[in-house]
Formats: sequence, structure tokens, C-alpha cells
Amino acid sequence: MDSQIEEIKNKLNVVDVVGGYMKLTKTGANLRGVCPFHSEKSPSFFVSPARQMWHCFGCGAGSSIFDFVMKIEGVEFGDALRILAEKAGVQLRRENVQLKTQRQRLYEVCELATKFFEKQLEASEIGKEAQAYLLRRGINQESIKKWRLGYSPDTWNGLSDFLISQGYLRDEVVKAGLAIEKEQNKADSYDRFRGRIIFPVFDIHGQVVGFGGRVFKQADQKEIAKYINSPQTLLYDKSGIMYGLNNAKLDARKQNQCVVTEGYTDVIMCHQAGYQNTVSASGTALTHQHLVILKRYCENLVLAFDMDVAGDSATKRGINLAQEQGFNIKIIESYGDSDKKSDPADIIVKDPKIWEDSLVKAKSIMDYYFDSAFASFDAKTPEGKKEIGRIVLPAIKRLANTIEQSFWVQKLSQKLNVSEEAILQELAKIKGDTNLRMSSESTNVKVGDFKNDRSLGVEGRKNLLEEKLISLILKNPEHILLLKDEHYGLFSEKTKQFFEEIKKVVASQKVVAEGEIKNDFKIIFDDEQLNAKLQNFMTALALKGDLEYQEDGQDEILLCLLQLKNIDLKDKLTKKTNEISQAHENQEFDKEKQLLEEFNVLAREL
Repeated sequence: MDSQIEEIKNKLNVVDVVGGYMKLTKTGANLRGVCPFHSEKSPSFFVSPARQMWHCFGCGAGSSIFDFVMKIEGVEFGDALRILAEKAGVQLRRENVQLKTQRQRLYEVCELATKFFEKQLEASEIGKEAQAYLLRRGINQESIKKWRLGYSPDTWNGLSDFLISQGYLRDEVVKAGLAIEKEQNKADSYDRFRGRIIFPVFDIHGQVVGFGGRVFKQADQKEIAKYINSPQTLLYDKSGIMYGLNNAKLDARKQNQCVVTEGYTDVIMCHQAGYQNTVSASGTALTHQHLVILKRYCENLVLAFDMDVAGDSATKRGINLAQEQGFNIKIIESYGDSDKKSDPADIIVKDPKIWEDSLVKAKSIMDYYFDSAFASFDAKTPEGKKEIGRIVLPAIKRLANTIEQSFWVQKLSQKLNVSEEAILQELAKIKGDTNLRMSSESTNVKVGDFKNDRSLGVEGRKNLLEEKLISLILKNPEHILLLKDEHYGLFSEKTKQFFEEIKKVVASQKVVAEGEIKNDFKIIFDDEQLNAKLQNFMTALALKGDLEYQEDGQDEILLCLLQLKNIDLKDKLTKKTNEISQAHENQEFDKEKQLLEEFNVLAREL
């Protein structure tokens, strides 16, 4: 397996792999882009062709092409290996059937079940009726093939018997969500999907992981559910699967926009009409996991489903989550003159131009909140003003940009005929981030100034300064000689050890290039796991040095040391402040006087 991994690495370039998922821009010897793994506006994601690695300096993610594919596709290593092997044209050696993982077996069960359903739709008499129904709904033959639609026969064990005949266990059919255990006899089961049109549900790279089943004939007028879906399985998690994303992801990235609908047929018909950036949330409201996945591909969402802004529905909570994650959200409020209760699929069958106009005229989420709230309540009465504020203010609060917040506060003030101060007071009462920022620190040193210093992130600043020092010294190892004995007391134990070992290597003249530093550190540290972590850590920091510091960095190193010394002095001043307070409380006035003199000496040094 290791040899195959190396073969894949040798055949694939990190730029081509990463660039297949996101836009990269050349910057010197490296490339950069907006990180797909966290929200950011300024690109902090870098790819190094020379080092064949990637790293984000915003969220800290980074490593090899395998880690990138695992993270962006949301898959395990084995799946990432298969994806990259296919890209590299490497034939992975087949494993013994007995050694296949449970996950792999379930993928096979789902794939074989899909082929079974496809055959039933194509060949059986009732399947042909189902196919005719799909054609009447406007889904053409090309879409039926593309989305692998099928039919499940109205029998208790048709699918299960077929899968078992192909060498799979009844327990595996149940675990794939295709059969249900009998309550009276756990060793027996029956098919979950019977007499239904089948919509296979695909993961992000096109593997079948679950199914949706829709009735198209109401047998004996029985009251049965129109749709049923696969349960939660090892492969299928509805909170993390977006139906159609495997076919929509490239267009979503290209347009920087994704349209989210409610149903399978909505997605299929939108794609068929040319709107291939369309997905649906697999029969559930938008979840945090859905939004994390969508954020990899776009920043703009157009939502094509009903929403009650006054209530606390799951749909509204999903939209709130999207707003908090920084998506630009639009709502399709109506389909021209058509009834809003119609589905996008029905609208497209009626006239694709109506759907196109609806997308163009979609309202921003804030306009939608405003219009809905003011249409629901009387803005002239105190009670109405209060209810409108209850709906609109939380939406304003969730806006990340303070300028945008200010605009909507102004607008609400004008429409309610209430002062902005009153609006801001109510806004401040709502739980959430206040977006307040600390004012700049005073340059005058006084007793008490340092009591809350740690709460402002002292340790965080110290860590950043230490990392910067490591980056600069890895860029030019000879600069380790700028560190004097008194500086080592400023560092954390790990950083101190790191620098002491570099100093030994440089002093012994073993190091003339960064590659040799890495080899020497493999010898210095005995713990293999620590070695692996250190190599990634050093490579990332070396890349940071390459990217951020064009000069040799000597002045930057001296500045970092000065800032670390100031942090150390402030820490001592904090402790001295506490000692002074304690001496004063204990009425130890001579001690208090002596401590004040020591405080002033430290303050002058700062």
C-alpha cells in the first residue's frame, strides 16, 4: 500500500489536485486562494509546488494531497486514495473479499441495489408504467439515466433475495438501509422500498449512499407516505448529504452560487433545464454540516422553499445558521404570477422562463425579513413595532459586517419612525456577538493596567511571535546566533528546546540548507509521532517564512524578541500588581513601598 501511495504522489502535482477544487492565483513561486475550510475574505491558503504541500495560515489546516481530498470531500483515507488513484491512473491492487471493510461492502450493496432498481424500471411492466409517469412529469430519458432512477417491485423480499444471491449477507442489506428487521424475528427482514420510484442519493463524488422512494400509484386507496427515505446508516447521514451536489459542485463553484430546493424532482428538472448549480437538502432543513460543505463551493445561496419568518421552524433555524456562517442569502418569494405552492419542477415544466425570472428577482434575506415582517404587523402601533423588531433585529444581529448592520438599523429606524438609539438599545439586548473591539492600550504605565492582560490573549500573541521567530530562523538558520542567553527565558519550553537544538546543529556546521535541518531533527527527537508532527510544523512555518518575509529577516527577529520581552515584563508587572494589592490589604506598608519601587523599575524598563 505504501508503494502505491508514493506512486500516486509522484504522478500527481499538488497544484493540479487542489486547483481542481478551488481557484488559485500565482504569487511568486507559490499559489494562493481563499480557504475552502473556513470563512475568510483575504486569501490565506497557500500551495507550494516546490514542497508539494498546502497550508492555510488562517485556520491552520494543511498537509498532503491525501489530507486535502479527505477534508474537502469529507471522506476517509481509503476513499481519498481511490479518488487520487483514479486521477493518477494508478490501478489499486484488489483486496481479499474477507478483508474488505464494512463500509466498502455497503458501498457495493448500494451500487448493486441501484442497478437492480434501474433494471426494474427499464424491463418490468410496472416499471414501464413508472417510467411513463416520470416522462409525464417532464423528466426526460437522458435525466433518468443521469440520475439513475429506478423502480422497486411491490414485493416483500425481491431486492433482499437478489442481493443475498449475489453473496451479501441479510445483515448487510439491513445496515445499508434497504431492508427492515422483523420485530418478531430479528434474523429475518423485509424490503424497505416496495412499489416505488427510486431516487438514488449520491455522496459528493458520485457514490450511491442512500435512496428515496416515491409512490406513483395509490394501491387500494391506502394512506401511505408519499416519500420515504433511507434511515441513518454508516454511509448515509442526511444532515451531511446534499442531493445533487455531486453534479452541481463545479457549476456552484464557477457561479459562486448554489440554489437550494426541497425535492429530488426539483433538482433533476433544474439541472435538465440548464440550472446545474441546484441541490436539495435530502428531506431535511439546512444543517450546520450542509452549510460547511456548501461553503467549499460558493458564498451565495438562493433558497427556493417556504419560510415562516415569525415562527421558529427548522427551516428558519437553518437559514439563521447560513447567515451566521457569512453566506449571502436570497429567497425566491414567488414564481411570477404562479402559485407559490407550486414546486420548481412544476414551474419549469410550465415555462422555464418563469423559473429564470424567479432566480433573477430573488430577494436578499434582509429584504425578505423586512417585507414579511411589515406585511404581517401594523408598523403604526406600539405592539406592531415590537413584533416587527422581534423578527428583524435578530437577523440584523447575525450580520457579520458592522457597516451592513448600520445600514439596516437606519432603515428599520426610518420605517418604524423610531430613533436609531432605541433600535441599538434593543439590538444590544439580543444574545450574540456584540462586535465590540477593545480600544488601543494606553502608553502610560500605571498600577492595575495589567490585571486583565491575559484575557486579551497574551498567550496567543506570545505563541504567534514564537512561530514567527521559528519561520524566520528556518528561512535563514544562521540567524539563530541572534538569540542571546537572556532570550531563552522568554520562550515556552518547547520553543526553547527547538532553538537550542537548532543552535547545536548550526554550531557544529551540519546545516547549510533547510533539507538538512529536517534530517537532523529526525535524529534529535526520538519519538516517531513527534517527529512526524514536527516535520509538518516546520514545513508549514518554513513556507510561511518564504511567503511573508522577502528579506533575510534579521530586523524582524530583533523586533519579535523585543515584543516577547515586553510581554514578559507585563507578566511580571501583573504579578507585582497583585503582590502590591495583597500587601496593602494586609497593612504591610513597608513591603508595599518596596514593591512599588520594584514596579516602577520594571515599568521604566518596559
